[in-house]
Amino acid sequence: QVQLVESGGGLVQAGGSLRLSCAASGFTFTNYGISWYRQAPGKERELVAGISSDGSMDYASSAKGRFTISRDNAKNTVYLQMNSAEPEDTAVYYCRRVGYWGQGTQVTVSS
Repeated sequence: QVQLVESGGGLVQAGGSLRLSCAASGFTFTNYGISWYRQAPGKERELVAGISSDGSMDYASSAKGRFTISRDNAKNTVYLQMNSAEPEDTAVYYCRRVGYWGQGTQVTVSS
C-alpha cells in the first residue's frame, strides 16, 4: 500500500534551518511528483513546494528563495530544506502524492 512518512520536524529558532524528509513506499516512486503542504493552526492547508517526476520544481511565493525541494530516487525520498525560517513557517508539514497524504510533521519556529 502507498505510504508517505514525514520526518525531520522540530523546534528551530527564527533564522535557522531544518530539513524535512518524506519517505515513500508502495508505488513506483520515479513515476510520481511529490509535493509539500503545510497547515498552520486555524488556517487552510497550503501548497509549499512540489517536485515532478522529472525533477522540475515549483514553489509558493512564501517559500521561494528560502526553501529547496529535492528528491533522491535511489532512496524513494523527497526533502524540503528550510532555511531562514520565520515564525510564520510554524505549521504541520505534509507530503502528498496524488491521492495520498502523509501523517505530517510539526515544525515550530520560535522568534
